[in-house]
Amino acid sequence: MKLTTKIFIGLLLGVIVGLVFSSSTAFINTWIKPFGILFINLIKMIIVPIVFASLIVGSASVGDVRKLSRMGGKTLSYYLVTTALAVTIGLIIANIINPGMGLTLPANAKYAGKEAMPISQVLLDIFPTNPVKALVDANMLQIIVFAIFGGIGITLVGERGKPVLSFFDGFAEIMYKITAIIMEFAPYGVFALITPVVAANGPKVLLPLAAVITAVYLACILHAVIVYSIVVKMLAGMSPFKFFKGFSPAMLIAFSTCSSSATLPVSMKSVEENLGVSKEVSSFVMPLGATINMDGTAIYQGVCAVFVAQVFGMDLTIGQMFTVILTATLASIGTAGVPGAGLIMLTMVLQSIGLPLEGIALIAGIDRILDMIRTTVNVTGDASAAVIINRSESKYLSQVEKVTA
Repeated sequence: MKLTTKIFIGLLLGVIVGLVFSSSTAFINTWIKPFGILFINLIKMIIVPIVFASLIVGSASVGDVRKLSRMGGKTLSYYLVTTALAVTIGLIIANIINPGMGLTLPANAKYAGKEAMPISQVLLDIFPTNPVKALVDANMLQIIVFAIFGGIGITLVGERGKPVLSFFDGFAEIMYKITAIIMEFAPYGVFALITPVVAANGPKVLLPLAAVITAVYLACILHAVIVYSIVVKMLAGMSPFKFFKGFSPAMLIAFSTCSSSATLPVSMKSVEENLGVSKEVSSFVMPLGATINMDGTAIYQGVCAVFVAQVFGMDLTIGQMFTVILTATLASIGTAGVPGAGLIMLTMVLQSIGLPLEGIALIAGIDRILDMIRTTVNVTGDASAAVIINRSESKYLSQVEKVTA
């Protein structure tokens, strides 16, 4: 039986058990939930070393700083464009479904929002003053920047840098093997993660906010099926069916863990082994995407902005919707790929258009349910970028070879 099938069975059993034993949350939290936490901890254990080692190897293996710059420019541009498209789709679906109509905010419901960080500060914060501290704190953006500089340094040093490259290459291979071992336990981990979520969020919690859930899930599915299918077919020359089938193990892990970072080892393994992406491209594009590419979260921002506005009887202007698109796209750069990060990002989006933060109190109750689908779309967007950049680089190298021949 394939790993994807096993994970899906674990997911399905978790939903069934969660519904059946929804009144026995103490039993679930004591005997089932810890195994889910253990699975997450095992994945978190390898995130920093695998990102750091693979990015150094990926950056150094490029062999040409100009090529690295070209690949980075294409990757960043793709991520920003698809994120803007995603939040636009979220706004359109939300305005069609009108999820906030007929709902009112519970009395005394409050949510303490965070001040939106200036974009200049976000950009400054990606450069570490202490790389060791960035590694200890698992600050992914800073780790990525430092690793890229390390890879460039190895390339520029030449022969004297090869022993360092060989070390990190071997270290990365060890991390890939550990990832494969951890993935053998994935079906059990997925079961243990989903069961307490379903048990805690039964029909009583979900039904009053069914319109919000429907809008977010529908917009996410449409974005994945339409946008990713089109770009993968047109820009990567790959069948959408092959793409989604090959990446399905990572999508199921993302749906269960609600963490782009925690899914990263599985995502890299899937695109390399199932979609034919080179390690050079995968080790650069995927870690970068897990940190700055948030298509699913952007959809969530658009839907929730319309929802909160409708709950408070406010109509969003075209200008405010454009601000939502811009803010959600830029804010995605500084959003961590961990569970619940989208809710913090939402406070920034609401503040940007003057909406009351108290509206988040309604969404907070179902945030985990929404986080599952948005994280799945986030990591799928990373994979679409990987196959496109891989094809683009292959075509570029072929053209260069023809010219030099």
